[in-house]
Amino acid sequence: MKGFVLATALLGSAVAQTTPKPASPPLVIRFLDVGQGDAVLITAPTGETILYDGGRSEARMRELVRQYNVTRVDLVAASHMDADHITGLVPAVALFKPNYFLNNGLAATTQIFQKLLNTVTLAKTQGMKATGQTLNLGAVKVRILAPPAGMPVNEQNVNSIGLMVEYGGFKALMTGDSEALQTNAWLKQFGGQAFGPVDVYKSIHHGAANGDTRAWLAAVRPQNVMVSVGPNNYGHPTQSALDLYKAAGATTWRTDLQGTVTVIVQSDGRYQVSTEFGTVGPQRPPLSRSGKRPILNPITPNPPNVTPTSSGDVYYANCDAVRSAGKSPLLRGQLGYRAGLDRDGDGRACE
Repeated sequence: MKGFVLATALLGSAVAQTTPKPASPPLVIRFLDVGQGDAVLITAPTGETILYDGGRSEARMRELVRQYNVTRVDLVAASHMDADHITGLVPAVALFKPNYFLNNGLAATTQIFQKLLNTVTLAKTQGMKATGQTLNLGAVKVRILAPPAGMPVNEQNVNSIGLMVEYGGFKALMTGDSEALQTNAWLKQFGGQAFGPVDVYKSIHHGAANGDTRAWLAAVRPQNVMVSVGPNNYGHPTQSALDLYKAAGATTWRTDLQGTVTVIVQSDGRYQVSTEFGTVGPQRPPLSRSGKRPILNPITPNPPNVTPTSSGDVYYANCDAVRSAGKSPLLRGQLGYRAGLDRDGDGRACE
């Protein structure tokens, strides 16, 4: 697979440079707004792309790949096989015919699971069971957390696959819908120091009460927590989970309130978080191993065309609210724009 290497060891050595190297493109991680579900799009500076989960809607995934001009997906990964994580992988596999489908190796038990497997077969995509591999995407390393031994084979949540993404000192961690049984087993297997501190962390199970625990977050030590959630009857995210993130000192971002949340990571590990609805966080250096921030050069200003507001996000529940505010039509990039208001995907919402 061109440009995409399965690694068992770190290879290569420094090459002397006689001229300054041009600035490399950033690593881009998008926590996609798929409603009540998970989908994370990871694009390396060298162009390789991983789609980790796909949400519960095929139509929504087609809309998102158009919105973000996705032209290739090299690997699709299912954290586990629940419908709110794999349904959107079906059109992604059909459209992009990725080389690999990373999965937990459990047998198909649902119609959508079988549909995904059929689509993978038609696309000639190769199955890859999670066994603790490391993927090299140029200078980006993606370490796969396989489900620990001894997890009940009839429970998808505790057989979730985790990804640790590392680039220039920056670390992001996402672990699907894993529960305490699984995270405790990971802590015993690897030790707490193997995980944190983490700059960006996806909350477990959309902020469910049976997801993140105090012990797990003490090991992860997240700086930012991404809650991928939509309208639901489960009470997600629960107040208990939100309290845990606050106690950990993390900034919480939510796709139901802020749309797709994007993290831009530079080659030196500096990163910036922004949202679909216009909020832009400060550019930050990556956390050091001690959890303290290193001193780096002064940060660059916010990117153009996106202006944070003192009052936070602008959110319109529907097009009637947009029109009442006198903001119709909303153009892509303007505060308050979101794909859910732009049904034909032309970049003009509520025209």
